[in-house]
Amino acid sequence: MLKLIPFIKYMKLYYSIILFLVTSNIFAGEMIIGRENISPGINLVFEGAPKDTIYPQKSFRLESDTDLHIEMLANWSKKAPKGSPIGGFVAYLKVIATIESANGKIIQVELTPHLNITDNLHYAQNIKLPGRIDELYKVTFTIYPPKNNELGIHYDWKEGIGPLISKTTFDYYNLDFEDIALSSRR
Repeated sequence: MLKLIPFIKYMKLYYSIILFLVTSNIFAGEMIIGRENISPGINLVFEGAPKDTIYPQKSFRLESDTDLHIEMLANWSKKAPKGSPIGGFVAYLKVIATIESANGKIIQVELTPHLNITDNLHYAQNIKLPGRIDELYKVTFTIYPPKNNELGIHYDWKEGIGPLISKTTFDYYNLDFEDIALSSRR
């Protein structure tokens, strides 16, 4: 029994280290760019992730032609209106990411709905950075509400809450994507 105690202490330390690594996103290989909350009760998480193969391949940039996968998760929070599924995906948003390199080159991409096992439904796109992977970047995320003919809003929501969202912009500066661009999902 006495020989088992050091082993148990070792195993507790081992599992603590594994838990730390998993929860700190080291294994996931994703870079949290920012976390925001917008009305009416929507949590946003902006991420840079390793590029991936996206299907149907003819509709998306090939993994081999890109540097990284840029994402926005949009989910209902505990502060969302009654009836909103807490943690559920907020659909019908239009999301534009503007990426500017330190040398002033700019690209704009629309983040479209994607589905994977890790994040489930989210907005994303594989991108080729407009500069070198070792440069610093500014990324601006602009989120637009659905167009009038894309989402029907019932009377109770319109009168009690208003539009789904208002146009919102978030800027993030001095982002280093080199580690993400050099990493791989497989």
